[in-house]
Amino acid sequence: MITFENVSKTYITQKALKDINIELPKGKIIGIIGENGSGKSTMLKLIAGLIRPTKGFVKVNDIQTNRRVSEIVTYLSELDAYYAMYTVKQTMDFFATQYKDFDLEKANQIMKFMKLEPSQKVKNLSKGNRGRLKIVLSLARDVPYIILDEPFSGLDPMVRESVVKGLLSYIDLEKQTVIITTHEIQEVEALLDMIVVIRNGQIIDTKSVEKLHEQEQMSVVEWLKNVYENAPA
Repeated sequence: MITFENVSKTYITQKALKDINIELPKGKIIGIIGENGSGKSTMLKLIAGLIRPTKGFVKVNDIQTNRRVSEIVTYLSELDAYYAMYTVKQTMDFFATQYKDFDLEKANQIMKFMKLEPSQKVKNLSKGNRGRLKIVLSLARDVPYIILDEPFSGLDPMVRESVVKGLLSYIDLEKQTVIITTHEIQEVEALLDMIVVIRNGQIIDTKSVEKLHEQEQMSVVEWLKNVYENAPA
């Protein structure tokens, strides 16, 4: 389980998160939704141990996060952080040397599904194909927590739906939890178990997607419109 206990994060003078308290359960695909600058990426970086809270505690499996949490958390960033001169295959081989849980066979399967050419250099990949490579590298690790920050950014809308559906084939929800931020809400709605809505650094609502569909007969997009209309500015 991932827990935020009275968490605030301030960057110089900007308060990115304000007294966040939430538990994110295991074995779910959880969407963190919000406007640009709402604090979504900050939440993910805190879970991944890349930054520290200004106040409060972030815990993964009851352990306070730090850089070593990467042993059980894989983090897909919006930014590219790969060696440009490496090929796709060399990049996967390099990750296999860095993470003992990296499954090369699984990486090759996902690479083929993503229609990536193993001999192509990273520097020559389009933005969409670099995004596909990031998905390959993230999902090929056998870790309990998968953190995906805008994983579909740059993907062609024509292939985005098939990529989203394909993700389920490579996630084991018996052992893994997925936290995802995305603006492509309609495309990922079928994947999500839970929605967390954040605005101006504060969580304004959470919802079970199954209950939303069955009890309220609403789509996630319809519910989000109501949440934003009724939330403080």
